[in-house]
Amino acid sequence: MSTAASQRTWAGPSAVERLSILRETKVIAMVGASDKPSRASYFVATYLLSSTKYRVYFVNPVVKTILGQPVYPSLADLPETPDLVEVFRRHDDLPGVLEEAKSVGAKTIWLQLGSWHEGVAADAEAAGINVVMDRCVKIEHARFHGGLHLAGFNTGVISSRRQVLA
Repeated sequence: MSTAASQRTWAGPSAVERLSILRETKVIAMVGASDKPSRASYFVATYLLSSTKYRVYFVNPVVKTILGQPVYPSLADLPETPDLVEVFRRHDDLPGVLEEAKSVGAKTIWLQLGSWHEGVAADAEAAGINVVMDRCVKIEHARFHGGLHLAGFNTGVISSRRQVLA
């Protein structure tokens, strides 16, 4: 076990709890979304727009459009309150993103794969905000809705029956 992994003390929501978060979510704000196709956020954005019913907003102060959608400079500038704030930002930026999420009334802060911040998790939970860290919304959604095969993952299941995404 690596040193970083051994220092992790926060225990995140179970699979059932993550599914519940995704089912209750209607609006997702992607903070740190990129217009570069090589970036993870672009791939996630493509999936969310094409394979889910979520209303998806992009937040990045230096980008104007992503996938034909407008990009907003901050969470406060969004036309509606996001249920879930998905974060694609550097570790040191996470406390500031949490403060923005709290100020707009978000219900969940979701830190992308590889992103872990125990202080942010503690502060968010103290404010009544759900926290998911080191997980991908796209992968989790696809996993729960039978769509991993659509996202480029070999599920090991061979079937001619098409799955219906919720």
